[in-house]
Amino acid sequence: MQQVKHLLEAKGKGAYSVAPDAPVIDAIRVMAEKNVGALVVIKGSELVGIVSERDYARKVILKDRSSRDTPVADIMTASVVTVAPDATVDECMRLCTDSRFRHLPVLDNGRVIGMISIGDLVKATISEQKETINQLESYIAG
Repeated sequence: MQQVKHLLEAKGKGAYSVAPDAPVIDAIRVMAEKNVGALVVIKGSELVGIVSERDYARKVILKDRSSRDTPVADIMTASVVTVAPDATVDECMRLCTDSRFRHLPVLDNGRVIGMISIGDLVKATISEQKETINQLESYIAG
């Protein structure tokens, strides 16, 4: 069973971040430049939230707010669900599915060490299923 730490080894550790007092336009720029759908919101060295493209669409665009004048803190999700490096892919997939979100910050000793997405989880699940199929085919043929 794959764990989050294995996903981070493959994709790289670290997560893109933004400060809570930064204007939303800065967060959107970082997401576009880095081709990611969410950023962790860090104040000092503490995780204080997560902001996603979905937050932007629902809390800025649909409410006709200014991306330049709205701070990230006004649209971020403050109650962040996180996972530890030893969490399994299945546990994370269940969390994302049940809670209807697409990004999970990974914390180790209270420090953000990475971010995994639903895409990372699906990719890992498919890879694991392919491996199981190959093993079963070898067993049947052999």
